[in-house]
Amino acid sequence: MPNILDRVVGWVSPRAGIARYFDRQRLARAYEAASPRDPWRPRRAGASANADHQEDARTLRIKARALVQNVPYIRAGLEGLAAATVGTGIMPRATGREKETINTLFTAWSKVCDADGRLDYFGMTKAASVAIDQDGEVMVRLRWRRPTDDLPVPLQLQLLEIDWLDDTRDGTYNGNQIVQGIEYNLLGAVAAYWLWDQHPGDVSSKRGRKAQSKRVPAKEIIHLFNAERPGQGRGFTRFAPVITRVRDLQLYEDAELSRKNLETRLSVLASGDMSAMENPASHGDGGGAQATGARDLGELGGGTIFGMPAGMNFTVVEPKAAPGYVDYVKYNLHLIAAGIGVPYEMLTGDMSGVNFSSARVRLLDFRRAVQQTQWLVLIPKLLVPIHAAFIEAAFLAGKITSRDTSVDFSPPKWDYVNPEQDVKADQAEIGAGLSTLSEKLRQRGYNPDDVMAEWKSDFDKLKQLGILETMLFMQKGNLPTPPADGKSE
Repeated sequence: MPNILDRVVGWVSPRAGIARYFDRQRLARAYEAASPRDPWRPRRAGASANADHQEDARTLRIKARALVQNVPYIRAGLEGLAAATVGTGIMPRATGREKETINTLFTAWSKVCDADGRLDYFGMTKAASVAIDQDGEVMVRLRWRRPTDDLPVPLQLQLLEIDWLDDTRDGTYNGNQIVQGIEYNLLGAVAAYWLWDQHPGDVSSKRGRKAQSKRVPAKEIIHLFNAERPGQGRGFTRFAPVITRVRDLQLYEDAELSRKNLETRLSVLASGDMSAMENPASHGDGGGAQATGARDLGELGGGTIFGMPAGMNFTVVEPKAAPGYVDYVKYNLHLIAAGIGVPYEMLTGDMSGVNFSSARVRLLDFRRAVQQTQWLVLIPKLLVPIHAAFIEAAFLAGKITSRDTSVDFSPPKWDYVNPEQDVKADQAEIGAGLSTLSEKLRQRGYNPDDVMAEWKSDFDKLKQLGILETMLFMQKGNLPTPPADGKSE
């Protein structure tokens, strides 16, 4: 409100009084974006992540799936993310007392762990990674089996799209609160999930059979998503920030295609007395008499001279190409790539603007983002719980004698950008004590114990064959050379 001095100044000079009041208002606000004069009013201001999810996530998920199915560069970006994050598989290695037995069991179990019988352990990891990028979340149901089911351990995994969760169910159950199909206890921990007995999008669910949702204890479900806000209980698709932009770009490309089709067509407008034209009218009056409407000029052959009736005027309609299409598309694809979190070159395959230095810098940034997803989302929230369930099943089946869940994970190795320089840099770090050989092996997706055991086996074999010294000379590049006279010393 204006103070007494403002009112006095306003009485003398209304303009000065108003300016004085608003100047003081500007000084009282530290951030311009918080000014009440800013017309931007975000929707659902102050809403929680769960409230936003309840209103928007289903629509975002449907649109994201449509983009993946129909837009080539969105599909390429999704596959590129999966290839970088999971690759051929994130390898678990038990490190406890019974590690040899556990690793042998896991190798056998990983081939038959899919309850649907379609994928192995690494294929399921890749499918789960794709699902959280595309849909925002995915569920893995632990299916405990009987010892008579002839499995290495009595456990299988069922990968479920998030559509299986009955997010229409809200209310209470035995004092617990149910929000979007997830049941929380009094402490706020997840107690159970309410799942449909079949996928709600299946054809059979639309033929008269009414699907029912049932309560599944939380200990049987691994709910995988990337929580970006505190208290967030559900995930959003990675494509949420770019869905509108991708759709607008698709509409622009459709309009450009229509314009290109018009550019290939040559039209002629004729005016004046057309009664002497040889071609008949394009339509009649139904009684055999000629109409006086537009006439067809027929096929106009190239390089041909036609005689036209006197008094006729002709106008050639030739659409002109509009410049800037490629630049505009590239600009938008850069923004889309940034919104998804992948390099532009991975999204489009366009390497025209890349040199070695720029590619290396961008690749390092992308690798850090991928490693963040691996070690903060996939490994702790998916692979560690799966390994713990595997150990529990093996213990209950009597295959191991303790519930030792100690495990290391080895993500797929990164290919060298410049092999010679990268290897020399690693050697320099090890030589200077800035890193260890084991750490460098882990960074490249190898298990140090396996590599060193293989080294020992190779050296023992070379020593047994009597060629170890020769191999060492070859490695150093200083094989002994015979004397010039051809005689040995």
